[in-house]
Amino acid sequence: MTKPTREQAEEAIRTLIRWIGDDPDREGLRGTPARVVSAYEEWFGGYRDDPVEFLRRTFHEVDGYDEMVVLRDIAFESHCEHHMAPITGKVHVGYLPDRKVVGISKLARVVEAFSRRLQVQEAMTAQIAHCIHDVLKPKGVGVVVEGVHQCMTTRGVRKQGVTMITSQLLGQFRSDPRTRAEFLNIIGRPSSIG
Repeated sequence: MTKPTREQAEEAIRTLIRWIGDDPDREGLRGTPARVVSAYEEWFGGYRDDPVEFLRRTFHEVDGYDEMVVLRDIAFESHCEHHMAPITGKVHVGYLPDRKVVGISKLARVVEAFSRRLQVQEAMTAQIAHCIHDVLKPKGVGVVVEGVHQCMTTRGVRKQGVTMITSQLLGQFRSDPRTRAEFLNIIGRPSSIG
């Protein structure tokens, strides 16, 4: 697949403006195609990032620390692949290290890289968990995502106040009920998830 040029992307926006019934050449809309393309570069910057690279630098000198590491309430913004409508919410990530840990900002960067792509929330949840699991090789990983989908709140059924919760539990987070319960308790979720 050949990537279109910036000029082609801006022309596509002009076409959409005409399609909805407005004039892309009127004063208020003249700069809109360029602004929309710039916004898309930011919103979909995850296609340029390699989340695996964020996790490659680990720390082994942790004085034998082997308890759970949890990063709660990582804000995310994404877009659903069905309507290209925003999804916003929080991601909670936990892992049980096996002799190495990663800087916590790297976990947030992994979330950011996967969230800034077109997708469904279920896939994003699994991608984050499997990336951490595959690169860090911890004893277990837990990811819970809470998302508000504007494809449901601003169109279609138009249901406000609805949050979708997805989870992916791997290793001891899946097999050990105590580890699962500890993680879910730390992030403030009921123990029935997973």
